[in-house]
Amino acid sequence: MKKLHIAFIIFVLISCIFAGCNIIPNIPDNYVEPDEDSVSEIILPTVEPSKTNAPAPSDVQPAEIQTPKPSEEQPLPSHENSTAEKKLPEDGEYNSKDDVALYIHQYGKLPSNYITKREAQELGWEGGSVENYAPKKSLGGSRFGNYEGLLPEKKGRLYTECDIDTIGKRSRGAKRIVFSNDGLIYYTEDHYESFILLYGEEKL
Repeated sequence: MKKLHIAFIIFVLISCIFAGCNIIPNIPDNYVEPDEDSVSEIILPTVEPSKTNAPAPSDVQPAEIQTPKPSEEQPLPSHENSTAEKKLPEDGEYNSKDDVALYIHQYGKLPSNYITKREAQELGWEGGSVENYAPKKSLGGSRFGNYEGLLPEKKGRLYTECDIDTIGKRSRGAKRIVFSNDGLIYYTEDHYESFILLYGEEKL
């Protein structure tokens, strides 16, 4: 590199001599010739990669989807729960299904207006309604055999029957209440063809 620089200066001087000019390059006193190594080194600016700001995770929690719970079925009120609030006088007279069933449930016996078939026969009754022989009385107290087996059987269990809605009627009709000596009370409106449990629990 130095040789090239010196040759360039000599060339300029010779050119000026022949051209008749006195042009000498003005070289500053503090001129420092560039080093070959420094010239060859080219420092390129470093470019830092741009930082992409990733979105911060959201602090908002996703809304919970509440699945509606199936509505809970409420048990239907039983006949026992719906009528047990009424306390019947023990000396009262009753002949309707609800009153007679409740009376038996509360006192374990038939109301005083019921008479047995033997008592009715002593008054001259031979069958049918007792209205002409014992006004305002009803038949009840006979054993019910449960021969068809429609009611649950249990050792020591006995069933008793009584007429329903017969006061003032000319016939006994088909309505009966059949109750056991351990708390079961049934109602039939088709003369023992089918039964509805009014009180107690059927446990075999």
